[in-house]
Amino acid sequence: MNLESPKVTLNKSPQEAFDFLSEVKNFEKLMPENISKFEVLDNDKFLFALKGMPEIVLKKKEAIAPNRIVLGAAGGKLDFSLTGNIIETSANTSDVQLTFDGEFNAMMAMMIKGPISKFIETLVTNMKTAI
Repeated sequence: MNLESPKVTLNKSPQEAFDFLSEVKNFEKLMPENISKFEVLDNDKFLFALKGMPEIVLKKKEAIAPNRIVLGAAGGKLDFSLTGNIIETSANTSDVQLTFDGEFNAMMAMMIKGPISKFIETLVTNMKTAI
């Protein structure tokens, strides 16, 4: 299953956006209002939970400055990745888009597609004010 967030334009250089997303503690500022738990576990790993959902641990898997950062599931039953793609549009602006990739059976994909789409859209929308 592949899902893409809308692109958002930030009044920040690609490097500034990349630096923000490279610090896993900053993801707390991007989370939706219905977050029930957020905990930094390591320099490159954090745990979060949304109300009514299981806890998810994400770990930074890849960082290619200043254009790409990849977070992946760290343990648990689901294997997926969340990729931040950063594209320079001018010296001090950049477009950011999040993509979610995961392998799920048809039933699971049907159940999680809506909530995950809304989640990544919220993350990218909150970047406008958080970065």
